Amino acid sequence: MYGIGVGLTMHAAPMYIAETAPSQIRGRMISLKEFFTVLGMVGGYGIGSLWVTVTSGWRYMYATIIPLPVIMGVGMCWLPESPRWLLLRSLQGKGNVESLQQAAIKSLRRLRGSVVVDSAAEQVNEILAELSSVGEDREATLGELFQGKCLKALTIAGGLVLLQQITGQPSVLYYAPSILQTAGFSAATDATRISILLGLLKLVMTGVAVIVIDRLGRRPLLLGGVSGMMISLFLLGSYYIFYNTVPAVAVVALLLYVGCYQLSFGPIGWLMISEIFPLKLRGRGISIAVLVNFGTNALVTFAFSPLKELLGAGVLFCGFGVICVVSLFFIYFIVPETKGLTLEEIESKCL
Repeated sequence: MYGIGVGLTMHAAPMYIAETAPSQIRGRMISLKEFFTVLGMVGGYGIGSLWVTVTSGWRYMYATIIPLPVIMGVGMCWLPESPRWLLLRSLQGKGNVESLQQAAIKSLRRLRGSVVVDSAAEQVNEILAELSSVGEDREATLGELFQGKCLKALTIAGGLVLLQQITGQPSVLYYAPSILQTAGFSAATDATRISILLGLLKLVMTGVAVIVIDRLGRRPLLLGGVSGMMISLFLLGSYYIFYNTVPAVAVVALLLYVGCYQLSFGPIGWLMISEIFPLKLRGRGISIAVLVNFGTNALVTFAFSPLKELLGAGVLFCGFGVICVVSLFFIYFIVPETKGLTLEEIESKCL
């Protein structure tokens, strides 16, 4: 049940933020989702460390977090509908056109505050005109997701979340305790504290991405971050093949990998899937991308141990490094820059 809830929110949250945030800070807002996800992880590590030596301490850990989803669930009752979703229904004739457009104006005023009270109606008309110009005025079929610009969006989004996982993110993090044990951290309490430190590093690097993403753009962060991941994976592979008497090499590679991932694939993967799809198929498109993300995560997790036994950790991490090289080519030639563009401009200019 918990997994179903996480799946639904991971699908809906970035889509809602993308549709409601102003284009000039959209990247920052969606990256903040990743920032607070990591903050929650660090909080979980911290709470877990308090109960790690207590018998059945996991019960107390779960009890501690109950207030958070309760607060969020109650807060959702006051969250307005996405103005773009309301306008899409208006264009497609799914309700009273005038009342839907008025609801969109009201929603925009609530979301943006007093700064748009006078200009909300004008902004709604602009969004309507842009939606009409890119062909959003008719309902799309599922088959259209695999045609034309929708197929291109699916290739970009699906490719990013696929590469996000098969570059070893689940494996490196799940293998972190073993890496750290070779450096002398062996006790359960040591492993827990190291998990907290890794979480804090993830948090800091995600915070850096939040600050710079709308200034530098998506592509530079992806290219720079994935390059760092590539170097760290080859370094980690080399440690297991050549330098296994120098555990500092493994620890540095692990920290470099985590930091570079949180600058690139971590926040930007979710950002791109939330903004790249045309509005009429955004829900379905993001659903497929999230399915690819979690499905690949599970596949990499289950396949890691058998592959490690078959190939050895060194060869496997070098293999992940080769996939990072492929990722760099994919990002350079396929992934567009969406910095500063409205969702409608992304659809018309990038697809």
